[in-house]
Amino acid sequence: MKLFVLLIFSFFITNNIHAQDTKTILFFGDSITAGYGLEQSEAFPAHIQSKIDELGLDYKVINGGLSGETSAGGLRRINWVLQRPIDVMILELGGNDGLRGIDLSDTRKNLQGIIDKAQAKYPSIQIIIAGMQVPPNLGIEYTKDFSNLYVELAQQNELPLIPFILEQVGGKEDLNLPDGIHPNAEGHKLVAETVWEYLYPVLKK
Repeated sequence: MKLFVLLIFSFFITNNIHAQDTKTILFFGDSITAGYGLEQSEAFPAHIQSKIDELGLDYKVINGGLSGETSAGGLRRINWVLQRPIDVMILELGGNDGLRGIDLSDTRKNLQGIIDKAQAKYPSIQIIIAGMQVPPNLGIEYTKDFSNLYVELAQQNELPLIPFILEQVGGKEDLNLPDGIHPNAEGHKLVAETVWEYLYPVLKK
């Protein structure tokens, strides 16, 4: 009986230590992160988890994507998401702001607010900003300023920047759903490759 108790105690201690050692990567975004129109196992964060597992890295991926999410919505829910410890966060928000023509000063303020809250909660958190682009239907100036917003945020906060998360799939019919906006299953594999290029160096540190 004593041996059984010791074994059970050892099991829980070992698992608790493992759980504490495992670091967490949060993908905090909109429908691109959520994998709109697909199974979550087909979305790019799941492919990132597969890459991590193949390399034997001790990280667990959380898909914090929400279809239709704006930067304001992200700011409202970030405190709830940060209730569990987060070591790395990929911030992929703002695309829906651009499609709606929301004032860029508001988008900038919201994204900065998310960064500030995450860093205040977990000072050692590593944040990567995922840049987005919008079609030119709102004017060339707005389109340019929208892209520059991410560059400026990254520079001001000294954070890594993925210039355009849809770099390999944007505008390619065979890699997107019929709406022409959201990547299909094959497209998400390429999005994962783009993200991995910037994420892996952070995980190696």
